[in-house]
Amino acid sequence: MSDAAQLTITEVRAAAEAVKAAIDRHLQAVSSTVEAGDPAVVSAYEELAAAAIAYDQILYEVYDEVTPFEVPGDEPGGTYRGPDHPEAISVLIRRDYLITDPKRLRAQAERVDAELTPGGGEDGGVTAAIGAVFSEFEPDEIAARAEEFGLEEGDSTLWVSATEPSEPGEWLPEPFEGADPELLICRFDVSEVYDDELDGYETEDGED
Repeated sequence: MSDAAQLTITEVRAAAEAVKAAIDRHLQAVSSTVEAGDPAVVSAYEELAAAAIAYDQILYEVYDEVTPFEVPGDEPGGTYRGPDHPEAISVLIRRDYLITDPKRLRAQAERVDAELTPGGGEDGGVTAAIGAVFSEFEPDEIAARAEEFGLEEGDSTLWVSATEPSEPGEWLPEPFEGADPELLICRFDVSEVYDDELDGYETEDGED
């Protein structure tokens, strides 16, 4: 076996040992926490996720295999098939909201669009208000002030994918058609389900 091959196998084993150590640290943090939202649990969770992704990636590079584990907010290692040095990237964002207070949403819209009929007459009501609000405010501002607009944040995700440089207006007719999972460099998800999972760990500890 060549020195290079031996070194690569050693790296895979080192990555596997890093996962084992991260599992131990995560279990220790979970089993010893005494308060909700313990930073030690969050930190151990993130370290375990990073170690698992690193192991998955080198396992694929060396053996063309992957693990059965999936870390919330990240694509399984080894799925990326794009170039190492992409010429351009595409950022796709989805944010879901519940409309919890249509009157408040309508009031905000009427403040910025004088053409809307006060009280929501025959000009589209809530849908017209949504159009007015999103044409006036940046999406990040709406996310930060969701309650002020009568909205409640749901799940959200952000995808960063490798892509080819495009001409102005080229993809506008079908902007989401090119969302290829094999070109996904990274993704970031926000969902209450992940908070519930951490709360579940803490609850189990509290019952011991």
